[in-house]
Amino acid sequence: MWNYRPGVYDDDSLNIVDFDVEATDGSIGTVDEAQHEVGSRYIVVDTGPWIFGSKHVLPAGTVDRIDPQQRKVYLARTKAQIKDAPKYDKDTYRDAPYRDELGGYYGRTGGTL
Repeated sequence: MWNYRPGVYDDDSLNIVDFDVEATDGSIGTVDEAQHEVGSRYIVVDTGPWIFGSKHVLPAGTVDRIDPQQRKVYLARTKAQIKDAPKYDKDTYRDAPYRDELGGYYGRTGGTL
């Protein structure tokens, strides 16, 4: 869950911050932060006006592919699945209980992780 699938993110020097983010059913925002520590990888997506300027943490396992030429991150989740995920809290999103809740949620919402 907390690592990219093989072949998705092979170049650790690639900075994906500010890349556009696409759910399976359309654009949801941009990458605001990317954590690349093995076993703890995730992206924080700023959804801008789509969900009233909120942010969402997405485990690396939800990333389907990254296109460096188009500067896009493609997710294996729908907008509704992302919107219904456990809420982002700037003070706790790095904590183990939140990550466990988030991992459980995304593990139940389908897709290959």
